[in-house]
Amino acid sequence: MPKIVVQVMPKQDLLDPQGKAVAKALERSGHKAIKAVRIGKRIELHYSSTPTAAQLAEAQKIAESFLTNGVIEDVVSVTVEQD
Repeated sequence: MPKIVVQVMPKQDLLDPQGKAVAKALERSGHKAIKAVRIGKRIELHYSSTPTAAQLAEAQKIAESFLTNGVIEDVVSVTVEQD
């Protein structure tokens, strides 16, 4: 099933407590090369047929106005994927 995938991350200037906790756990587990982790979210919008360019543009607007909190999050990508 074709879908549009929206990737969202916390704004770069904000603390990411989940990412910090995971980074510390990885360090304790012996993964010393990993210095930071940031955790975001992936949102999938499924379609019955391959999304058009207009639907992709609409998904971008939906992502910015409805799927994210613009104060603390950035939409980093909106792409089409096929299963």
